[in-house]
Amino acid sequence: MWFFNFSTWRGRHGIYLEDLFIRPEARGGGHGRALLTELARIAVDNDCARMEWVVLDWNESAHRFYRGIGAEPLDDWTVWRLTGDVLRELSGQAAKQV
Repeated sequence: MWFFNFSTWRGRHGIYLEDLFIRPEARGGGHGRALLTELARIAVDNDCARMEWVVLDWNESAHRFYRGIGAEPLDDWTVWRLTGDVLRELSGQAAKQV
């Protein structure tokens, strides 16, 4: 699953890859590379500045795969998240009673 985003740093659209999943029994068959190759083609055809995605720190096989296609990790960014009661509190809405 992917979508177009916009980079205020580059002043152009990009592509954000939300999820790429290949079933374990199909891994190593070139399917992930083929999907990313097609997504790169879409990015280039649409004059996108970049493609981005996130990978969990512990997913070493994904890190190896992405490095193998030439991707680089961005170590200078930290993902932040609001969920649950904290999200509702910030929104000004009371926590839902269960």
